[in-house]
Amino acid sequence: MFYKADESGYKEVLTGIKIKTLTYGEKTLFTEFRMESGKKLPAHSHPYEQTGYLIKGKILLTIAGNSFEVEPGDCWTIPSGADHGAEILQDSVAIEVFSPVREDYLQYFTQS
Repeated sequence: MFYKADESGYKEVLTGIKIKTLTYGEKTLFTEFRMESGKKLPAHSHPYEQTGYLIKGKILLTIAGNSFEVEPGDCWTIPSGADHGAEILQDSVAIEVFSPVREDYLQYFTQS
């Protein structure tokens, strides 16, 4: 499957937090998050391993009680079941890969 960049199809899942699933396969799902400064992703956990990369902005990411100020070019991995959340310090764009595929994120997929 190929994804051609497209500015449409982003869905607001929390105030100031938008998501778009860009592509997915049998074992992984690739998602982009656009986040506004001053917003928060509440602490939560899920059974998916999650690996991310910050393209733009700055966030304070907390994983299993450890906090890290993430800047463009930084990346992270969140183990399955680990509590995690974020404070958005600047308007930010992040991409994340989930494994296995998050069935609940398939609703955010729109093919270009």
